[in-house]
Amino acid sequence: MIDPQILRESPEILRRSQEARGASVNLVDDAVDADSRRRESIGEFERLRAEQNLFGKTVAAAPKDEKRALVAQAQELSARVKAAQQVSVDAETEFTRIVGAIANPIIDGVPAGGEENFTTLREVGQKPVFDFEPRDHQEIGELLKAIDITRGTKVSGSRFYFLRGVGARLELALMNMALDKALAEDFVPLITPTLVRPEIMAGTGFLGEHADEIYYLPADDLYLTGTSEVALAGYHSDEILDLSDGPLRYAGWSTCYRREAGSAGKDNRGILRVHQFNKLEMFSYVHPDLAEAEHDKLVGFQEAMLQACGLSYRVIDVAAGDLGSSAARKFDIEAWVPTQGTYRELTSTSNCTTYQARRLDIRHRGESGKTSPVATLNGTLATTRWLVAILETHQKADGSVTVPESLRPYLGGLETFEPVK
Repeated sequence: MIDPQILRESPEILRRSQEARGASVNLVDDAVDADSRRRESIGEFERLRAEQNLFGKTVAAAPKDEKRALVAQAQELSARVKAAQQVSVDAETEFTRIVGAIANPIIDGVPAGGEENFTTLREVGQKPVFDFEPRDHQEIGELLKAIDITRGTKVSGSRFYFLRGVGARLELALMNMALDKALAEDFVPLITPTLVRPEIMAGTGFLGEHADEIYYLPADDLYLTGTSEVALAGYHSDEILDLSDGPLRYAGWSTCYRREAGSAGKDNRGILRVHQFNKLEMFSYVHPDLAEAEHDKLVGFQEAMLQACGLSYRVIDVAAGDLGSSAARKFDIEAWVPTQGTYRELTSTSNCTTYQARRLDIRHRGESGKTSPVATLNGTLATTRWLVAILETHQKADGSVTVPESLRPYLGGLETFEPVK
């Protein structure tokens, strides 16, 4: 939820943000009106309740022969208080509904527009050049017997797969290297639940326009998570945190599930866009004043991982219209995929400022003793999709793949993946 103080004192900030996102500006005006009605109804309810309390004392002190008439007045006043309370509750519900639809206000400098309006911040690494026709990752995976799409489809349907042999080992090596990186940066490792309650899913902002991409189990009223960010955000819900020693950092390892609704026919080949994958997700709870600095640190951790894997990549500042509702700014890191001749997203990191914390009631106590919402940030440190860029970037003419040196200790010293005859 947005900061109600911004809504009351600086609604133009929200209007500009909504416009940059390509979202409804009128929602802000509706929220301002709803907030006014809500506060007026609360004031009226509290005025009548105070009057009721005072009148109750009058009734109690009145002579017996006067009480009958006073009791009738008290009952009438009680009915008015009850009606005012209902008006207040209804106004609060309407305000919550409207304000909950307003996305987190973007941070100054975020480019306006849609998916294509991102800003490239930097390009890093040399794009691979081959003296042979490079194979795509699926063909390489088949030669290595590392990826089995056919049997994945047979067992579970389209966009499912088996990682086998060196494919399974490569993913585990990548995840363990990422875990070591996280541990070195003071992240507490967690293996998270992949089923969460609706209030946790809603609290992170995932039940908005992309809710149809989430698997839901109606019999249990639980959602399958598409990222451990959801469980990590819910980990400290309804708590007051101690941030006096700096950010609280967690690294969540989990299987993730996405329906990829509406993307049929797009990136259907291989494992670039699938329904199930593994991911190690960074999550930080920080003082709001330190959120932007923490954001830069998370990007730095991600870049170190991509460089360790020998990948060419670019870092982009995602445009406002391509942000999720909870992100005030998001940096994507896209690796070069040789057979596609373009960069493809491997990882992203988002600064959600206090938006998720307000919805999940996660606070910290300041020097004054008062509590206020924390800021939350998230970013992927490794995921299954990285195999696409690793296999294609480091392939050889004979179908073998050179293992990046940094991954070799996690593969028992293996230097090359060889085709299986």
